[in-house]
Amino acid sequence: MTNVIVKEYAGRMPLDPRTKMVAGAAQLIGERGVGATSVRELAKFTGAPLGSTYHYFPGGKDQLVEEAVAWVSGRVEKVLARAGEGGALAALDAFITNWREFLVASDYEASCPVLAVATEATATAGPANEVFKTWQGLLVPVLRRDGVAPQRAERLAWLIVGSLEGAVVMARSQRSPEPLEAVAAELRVLITDAVSS
Repeated sequence: MTNVIVKEYAGRMPLDPRTKMVAGAAQLIGERGVGATSVRELAKFTGAPLGSTYHYFPGGKDQLVEEAVAWVSGRVEKVLARAGEGGALAALDAFITNWREFLVASDYEASCPVLAVATEATATAGPANEVFKTWQGLLVPVLRRDGVAPQRAERLAWLIVGSLEGAVVMARSQRSPEPLEAVAAELRVLITDAVSS
């Protein structure tokens, strides 16, 4: 198992040791779930000294999980904000590209860490669920600017987030981008219809 998130960023921007650990935690959660992710496992995975891991995360596993969720959310929020300037289809394509690249880079070993946290009964499930609301909230104004009616924009934004999260899980289980691409194609049709209505 390779820390693909850290490798992905190595050529683009240097990550400080703490951020590497947060990124590594996000990947571990996406691969194994919250229950199988620990501070000790993170130290092994990232090659960080165990003492450093506890130094950076004195709140233990809960702090680590919260920060991993926030880090993933921040990445996706930046992707959606940048792409959203080009309209709803551009935002959708950027969202899809983000997850496709993540799946391929992990060799289909990891899926969305936020979904993994949200579906496990932990203290951090609430903040993870808020992330989905944030992503939906970023898509609504983009759809509105493209001319989608307010109520439909709200529903369509939820459909985009929910469909893509499910497609990521299916793509991982099938070790193929096909479910993601199929869902994306149908979402493009729905967005185009909503914009032209």
